[in-house]
Amino acid sequence: MMFHIGNTIVSLDVLEKEFCCDLDSCKGCCCIEGDAGAPLTDNEEEKIRQILPVLLPEMRKEAREIVEQNGISYLDPTGDKVTQIVDGKDCVFARTDHNGWCYCVIERAYNAGKIDFKKPVSCHLYPIRLAEHPTFTAVEYHRWDICHSARQCGKKLHLPLYKYLKEPLVRRFGEDWYNELCLVAEEWKKQK
Repeated sequence: MMFHIGNTIVSLDVLEKEFCCDLDSCKGCCCIEGDAGAPLTDNEEEKIRQILPVLLPEMRKEAREIVEQNGISYLDPTGDKVTQIVDGKDCVFARTDHNGWCYCVIERAYNAGKIDFKKPVSCHLYPIRLAEHPTFTAVEYHRWDICHSARQCGKKLHLPLYKYLKEPLVRRFGEDWYNELCLVAEEWKKQK
């Protein structure tokens, strides 16, 4: 089942699935697992290019070399623009601290007040993935085994995915869109 909100089609999973990142369990492994980088818009790529001088000193040596030689992004097998990766899986902007926790150098620089860009919206929205179509954007839940602890944590907290991801959903679609999503969710609950 899908819901039409503005120029989006929202999957029922976005309203019904419960989710809350459990970084104590996963240590942020979504940034270093997988077979492609994080999806990027053209605007995001340009923004990262502008702030790259701040990011490069914080990146792993291998990641710096890849970005310096190949640029910030590449096209994945489906034709989507994504961040470069190291060793076939790690995002070039991911680092691991002395405790084994993965963090994003972009987000860390943002949190330190060094830049005004938090991170790609695709990262901020995860586990929601967007699929752009000519007349609408599909808003879908992406289920990944490494997020098992997040599903358990969300279930324990009774926290629906759309509430957990309020900030990035508002960032991407706006406050009015998000408020309409909440109304749709409430109406759906009443009908069940």
